[in-house]
Amino acid sequence: MSENLLGQETSPYLLQHADNPVHWQPWGTKALAAAKESNKPILLSVGYAACHWCHVMAHESFENEDIAALMNDHFINIKVDREERPDIDAIYQAALAGLGQQGGWPLTMFLTPDGEPFWGGTYFPPDERYGRPGFATVLSRLSQVFQTDMDTVEQNRQALIQHLSGSDRATANDAYLPPDCLSSTAEQLINHIDVDKGGLGGAPKFPNIPVFELLWRTRLETDIPEYGRATEHTLERMCEGGIYDHLGGGFARYSVDADWFAPHFEKMLYDNAQILELMGLVWQRHRDPLLHRRIHETVEWLLRDMIAENGALLPPWMLTAKARKASSTSGIWQKLPNTWAPRPTISARYTLCENTETGRKVAQAPIFSTGYTCRFPLMKWMKRGWSPCGASSDVCAIHAFTQAGMTRSWPTGTG
Repeated sequence: MSENLLGQETSPYLLQHADNPVHWQPWGTKALAAAKESNKPILLSVGYAACHWCHVMAHESFENEDIAALMNDHFINIKVDREERPDIDAIYQAALAGLGQQGGWPLTMFLTPDGEPFWGGTYFPPDERYGRPGFATVLSRLSQVFQTDMDTVEQNRQALIQHLSGSDRATANDAYLPPDCLSSTAEQLINHIDVDKGGLGGAPKFPNIPVFELLWRTRLETDIPEYGRATEHTLERMCEGGIYDHLGGGFARYSVDADWFAPHFEKMLYDNAQILELMGLVWQRHRDPLLHRRIHETVEWLLRDMIAENGALLPPWMLTAKARKASSTSGIWQKLPNTWAPRPTISARYTLCENTETGRKVAQAPIFSTGYTCRFPLMKWMKRGWSPCGASSDVCAIHAFTQAGMTRSWPTGTG
C-alpha cells in the first residue's frame, strides 16, 4: 500500500488526516492483512477530532515528510477514531497501562503483524523534548528492534497479552466492595485536596468530578462536613475561574495552571455532563445562587450550540488558531470580545446524509467558509425510540443527561 486511504472515511478525525504524507489505513481486515503479508509491525494511532495533543502530533510529525517516510518504510500505519471505535481504543489503552504508562490521546501503539501490542506511548514530539524521546528516534529504534531482536518483542508481547487476558478474567466476585469502601476511600482522597484553590494536585488541573461526587456522597452518608466543604469549594473556584466560559457557558476540559485561571480551550460533552450532575446534587442541598446560574448557563450552551434542529448532537469542539482566523471571515463563528464560545448557525448548515457503504446516517456540515465537508455520526433522539448510530459512550452520556434536563424541573428564580 503506497497511498493514504482515509479520504473515503466518514469520521471527521480520520478525514483530518487524509492529506498527510503518511500512508494511513483505517482499521480493518485489509490493513491487518497488509501487515501480515509484508511482515511489518503496525503503528496504531488513536485519537479524536477535538483532541489538542492529537492535533499537535499531527502537525509536528504526521505532516513532516521525513517522519512520514520512516513510518511508510518500516510500518503499516493505521488510524482509529476512538469516538468511532471505542472498543479498539479500550483494548490498547489497557495494553499501555500494562506497560506502566498513563493512558490518553493520542494513543501510539506498536503491534506485531497479528495486531498484538509490544510497546507504546501517547504523544511523542518530533525530536527529544519535554523529557520524551523524539518520534523519529522511536520509529528508528523500534524498527531496528523488530528486525534484529524478536526475543525482546516476543517477551513484551507475551507479557501484555497475559495482562490483557487477566483483565478479561475479572468476575463479579473480584469486584466485591466492602461496606466501608466509600468512607475509607474518601478518608484517603481528602488528604490530596488543594485546600486553597480546590481540586486535586497542581497544573494541569482537571475537574476530576467522580472524586468529588464520591466525597459529596460520603458527606451525605457520614455527615462529616470536611468532605462536603472540599466539594463545595472546588465547584465554587471552578465556577468563578477561567476554566468556565463566562460568556458562552460550559466548562473547559482542564486548566493549564493550578488556579483554574487559564483554560485548555476545549469543551468536552461528557465533562460538562458530569459537572452538571454534581452541581445539581450540591444545589439540591444548599440552593447556592452561583451554582444555580452555572447550571442554567451550561444547559443553555448545550441546547443552543451543541444540538442541531434535526436532533443531531454535535461532537466536541475545540477553538484553535485556525478557528480564530476563520471567525473573522466566516459567518459560522460569531466573533465576541474576550470569549471562546462558538455560535454555529446550525439550521442552515447541517443536513442528514447516508453512508452508502455502511448505511449509517451522519450529519454533514461545511468547515468554516471552505468547500470541504466533515461528517460525524448522528445521535438520534432516544425519546423517539431511536438509538445511537456509531456514537460513543461519551455522546450517549451527555445526551441522556441533556434529555433529563429538558424534562425535569431545573432550579428557577434569580441568581
